[in-house]
Amino acid sequence: MKKLLIYLKDYKKETVLGPLFKLLEASFELIVPLVVASMIDLGIGNQDKGYIGRMCLILAALGLIGLICAVTAQFFAAKAAVGFAAKLRHGLFAHIQSLSFSQMDKEGTSTLITRMTSDINQVQSGVNLVLRLFLRSPFIVFGAMIMAFTVDVKAALVFVVVIPLLSVIVFGIMLISIPLFKKVQEGLDKVLGITRENLTGVRVIRAFGTEEGEIEKFDEQTDILKKMQEFTGKISALMNPLTYVVVNGGLIALIYIGALRVEAGILSQGQVVALVNYMSQILVELVKLASLIITVTKAVACGNRIQSIFEIPGGMGSSTCTAESEKEDKTKKESPKEPVPCVEFNHVCMRYHAGGEEALTDIHFTAKKGDTIGIIGGTGSGKSTLVNLIPRFYDVEKGSVKVDGKDVRAYELTVLRDKIGMVMQKAVLFKGTIRENLLWGNGNATDEELWQALKTAQAEEFVLKKEKQLDEMIEQEGRNLSGGQKQRLSIARALVKKPEILILDDSASALDYATDAALRKSLKEMPGDTTVFIVAQRASSLMHADFIIVLDDGDVAGMGTHEELLSSCEIYREIYDSQFTQKKNELSERKTL
Repeated sequence: MKKLLIYLKDYKKETVLGPLFKLLEASFELIVPLVVASMIDLGIGNQDKGYIGRMCLILAALGLIGLICAVTAQFFAAKAAVGFAAKLRHGLFAHIQSLSFSQMDKEGTSTLITRMTSDINQVQSGVNLVLRLFLRSPFIVFGAMIMAFTVDVKAALVFVVVIPLLSVIVFGIMLISIPLFKKVQEGLDKVLGITRENLTGVRVIRAFGTEEGEIEKFDEQTDILKKMQEFTGKISALMNPLTYVVVNGGLIALIYIGALRVEAGILSQGQVVALVNYMSQILVELVKLASLIITVTKAVACGNRIQSIFEIPGGMGSSTCTAESEKEDKTKKESPKEPVPCVEFNHVCMRYHAGGEEALTDIHFTAKKGDTIGIIGGTGSGKSTLVNLIPRFYDVEKGSVKVDGKDVRAYELTVLRDKIGMVMQKAVLFKGTIRENLLWGNGNATDEELWQALKTAQAEEFVLKKEKQLDEMIEQEGRNLSGGQKQRLSIARALVKKPEILILDDSASALDYATDAALRKSLKEMPGDTTVFIVAQRASSLMHADFIIVLDDGDVAGMGTHEELLSSCEIYREIYDSQFTQKKNELSERKTL
């Protein structure tokens, strides 16, 4: 939590002036009981109406000045807290953007969202209250005790007993509450995870009629969270009654001692009233302090959770090239006549975070510049995992992946990824115009280059039909486009980049056969030596490839051209036969009809 305070460095003035004005307000508040005591002893005791009137004016002036100080302090505290939260949120967002895929997988999306929203809001509230009350409340408590000693030493000894008791109660409950509030926030992560899962998968849930099961699952997790919050709330709720018992016990003792000393002529009635007022001030401030402690406890727990994200090292870490890879690189430099492969997988094994089994096992192949490589296999066979290793979204466990003869781990990530254009399985578009979405590929691209990319991606036709064409607005996640339109725009965005390596990760699944064929043809006719990796479920999408890799549960089941695999790879032949037999049957049925 302490490390997060660096985000307050631009608000040094506010963090000083806020508490300072609160201390000024508290100083004026401590004078009030003495003015009241003087009014009782001198004004009311002597029936001096003029003196009473002057004291009333002084009280009004003290109240007005205190109000001005309080409002000023609130302004500075709010400015510092909101500015701190904004900078912290920007910093956290930037750090999350630097995390690798494996790090994000480990933490979980729901946890990251909770820390960006709920946790930062709690920390903001904590900073605001600390700047307003953290100095004021202790100042009032100890100031009231000191002022009580100026009135009467013996009666003030009650304060000496009451204040340590209250401190034990407040800090004891705080120490118990901090770990409990951390567990509550972790429970909130789980509820958010279930909520996010249901919102993103609502269509699948309804399609399979599992609404009731999901509701039960959600209710179960919220009940757990509710019980945790209730238990934590009960612990925190002990603070107010316990402090009231101690303070009211102190008031009884103070009135009793005050009465004896008034009767003995040592104290006046006004001085007893002043002592009671000081004890009441302590009570009020301790109630505020109790609320502050609860909020600060939550803020500290949330701040520690945020700090744990900052402590995750960003990026993929330092280069981890093996000595063997470096040796191979030197050998290739010594023999420049041998053409360097565009992409080379050298006995690659890969395992996801905390995964029980390898996702890829001993993958070995090379792809030359200008080659088209098809990747096919059943669901979960490792197709996406394989292509994700090229831009180094994940790191290999064994072996090496090389681009232009250099291990991807030896590249700076920006340099490596500038060579690659990638279209993910799920087409992701952002709110903005078509032009703005395409310029993600290359911010300096001309309209002519954008239209060329759209033409190659078979998206030119439907964009031309739009009223504003390139300036047509796209809603968040492309909600106002069909699945095929989103995929084609995603492909065009990658083409605008003019990459050396183009990766299409099952990015034509929503296209019909004719559009898919036209897309493959236009990609083949692209100028330059772009190496294309196509991940697909359809055998027809890969038949034209220079060679095809068939994956089965992370292993290479076959590798070669379409014709070679039909004769040598049983898995590929089964995929081909199942798809083309089905297609022939559909065509014969249509002819019969």
